[in-house]
Amino acid sequence: MGTINLPAKSVEEALRHRQEYDEMVAEAKKREIKEAHKRKRIMKERFKQEENIASAMVIWINEILPNWEVMRSTRRVRELWWQGLPPSVRGKVWSLAVGNELNITPELYEIFLSRAKERWKSFSETSSENDTEGVSVADREASLELIKLDISRTFPSLYIFQKGGPYHDVLHSILGAYTCYRPDVGYVQGMSFIAAVLILNLEEADAFIAFANLLNKPCQLAFFRVDHSMMLKYFATFEVFFEENLSKLFLHFKSYSLTPDIYLIDWIFTLYSRSLPLDLACRVWDVFCRDGEEFLFRTGLGILRLYEDILLQMDFIHIAQFLTKLPEDITSEKLFSCIAAIQMQNSTKKWTQVFASVMKDIKEGDKNSSPALKS
Repeated sequence: MGTINLPAKSVEEALRHRQEYDEMVAEAKKREIKEAHKRKRIMKERFKQEENIASAMVIWINEILPNWEVMRSTRRVRELWWQGLPPSVRGKVWSLAVGNELNITPELYEIFLSRAKERWKSFSETSSENDTEGVSVADREASLELIKLDISRTFPSLYIFQKGGPYHDVLHSILGAYTCYRPDVGYVQGMSFIAAVLILNLEEADAFIAFANLLNKPCQLAFFRVDHSMMLKYFATFEVFFEENLSKLFLHFKSYSLTPDIYLIDWIFTLYSRSLPLDLACRVWDVFCRDGEEFLFRTGLGILRLYEDILLQMDFIHIAQFLTKLPEDITSEKLFSCIAAIQMQNSTKKWTQVFASVMKDIKEGDKNSSPALKS
C-alpha cells in the first residue's frame, strides 16, 4: 500500500490550531501575571492604608482627643479628619462632634427605655380595643409595629440586626426609647439605619445620646418631622449648587422634571447609609460630623458628579432607580475626589448665605408664588 498523504490543508489546520492553542496559553499566562501584579498592588495599598490608619490613630488618641476643643478646628486636624477617622476612635469623635446640647445622660436613657419596655408589655397584653386615649394609643402602636418591621429591613445582609442577632435588641431599645423621649417626632422610617450605624460605633447609651442630638439638628428635624416648607428650602438651596457645579446634568434632570426630593429624601433620611456601602457611608458621616448639614448636600453633588456620564444617558425611571441603590463598587477615593471638586460657593455666597436668601425669597414668595420652588 502506498503512503497516505495528508492533504496540505489539514497540516496547515493542525499547525494553526497549535498556534492558536499556544497563543491562548500565552494569553492566560499574561493574564495570570497581570492578576498577580494586581493582587500584589492591592495588598501593598491595603498594607499602606492600614499603616496610615494606625499612625492616624496614635495622633487622634495622644494629641487630638485630649485637647479636643483647641485642636478640632485646626487645619491639620481638619485635613486628617477628611481622610477618614480610624475605626477605633470614630465613635468617640462622632460623639464629641455631634455634641450633647440636649444634656441627655445615660440615666435619662434608662428612664425612657424602661418606659418603652412598659409600653411594649402593655402593647402585647392588651389589644387595641382598649382605646382609652383615642388616637395616640393607635399611633404609638403603629410606630411600635413600624419599628419591628423596619429593624428587619435594616442592613439585611448584616444579620447582626435581625431577630436573634446580637444587636437586634439594642436597636429596638434605642428606637423605642426615642419614641418615648420625643413623641412629637415619633418613629419615622429611615431612623433605624441611623441608629444602626451609631450602634456599630458606640456603646448603647452613647449611641442613644448621639442619635437624639443628631436628629435634633435643624436639617434632620425638618426631614423627620416632614416639615414641607423647610424641606423645600433645602431642596431649593441644593439646586442652586447643583446648577452651579453640574449645569449639563442639572438641565437633563430639569428636562425630565426630576426634582431633588426623588433622590435626596432617602439620602438625607438615612444619611447615605442605605444607598452607599457601609464603610463608605461611615466616611461620609466622618466629614458630616466635621462640616455639618452642608456636607450632606455636597456629598449628593459628589455622587451626581461621579456618575454624571451614566446619568446623562438615562431617563427618569432609570435615574431614580440608579440613585436609590448606588453601585456596590463605588470607592471612597473616587467619591471623595468628586466631593472635593464640588464648589460650595455660588458667586461669592456660601451654603448658609444661599440658604438664608432662599428662606427670604420664599417668605416674600408666599405673598406671590415663589420662583425658587417652580421646579
